[in-house]
Amino acid sequence: MDIFRKKPGAAVDNDVAVQNKKIPFAVVESYKAIRTNLSFLLANAKNNVVLITSPNSGEGKSTTAVNMAIAFSQLGERVLLIDADMRKATLHKKLKTENGDGLSNILAGMANLSDCLKQVSDNLYFLSSGRIPPNPSELLGSPEFEELLSTVSPAYGCVIIDTPPMNVVSDALVAAPHTAGIVLVVRDRQTQNDDIKRIIDSAEFADIKILGAVINGIKQSTGTGYRSGSRYYKNRYYQKS
Repeated sequence: MDIFRKKPGAAVDNDVAVQNKKIPFAVVESYKAIRTNLSFLLANAKNNVVLITSPNSGEGKSTTAVNMAIAFSQLGERVLLIDADMRKATLHKKLKTENGDGLSNILAGMANLSDCLKQVSDNLYFLSSGRIPPNPSELLGSPEFEELLSTVSPAYGCVIIDTPPMNVVSDALVAAPHTAGIVLVVRDRQTQNDDIKRIIDSAEFADIKILGAVINGIKQSTGTGYRSGSRYYKNRYYQKS
């Protein structure tokens, strides 16, 4: 598993860093380095679809997905970013667009792809999550989702899918077999060894390839390792208020 490290001080979770002139040059270059590494990996993959996930919430996966999509689009090829977090969608907010009909509507047979696609820049296209369905995992494991990916994959240079945290719900695990593999987003001094081990074990059991990992929030004063030991993680990501 390749490790794609972001530069020290690169914990930028509320900004679209690649397009933000206030973001340090090193951060922007980090995303471009991730792009380069993934380009090599995808050259020999079964398709050009990359799934982004994390062990738990708050580790920066959605921001990473947006910036990776923008970085790929800057190569001049069309890129499709899909928000497959049909439980707690955030990508439309980061891209400053609406979450109208989207992925859930298409998979449920209530909308067409052409009616739901949004072009957010010259080469970047976006498919929002759509309305919250009662069965997100079932939709991502459906023949309709596989057919959708078979349709969009040849039409874009790269397809990037943002999914819910893998240790919280099964959505990413269900969707991953239809992709080239998983990019795991973790956070320095937050993500634990046990969190990562659970994902690796699940991926190996399901024969899913882990393309690499992006480490967020590395500080100059810290190393790049993880603290050992387990901890109790109370995840409120999907708890209703």
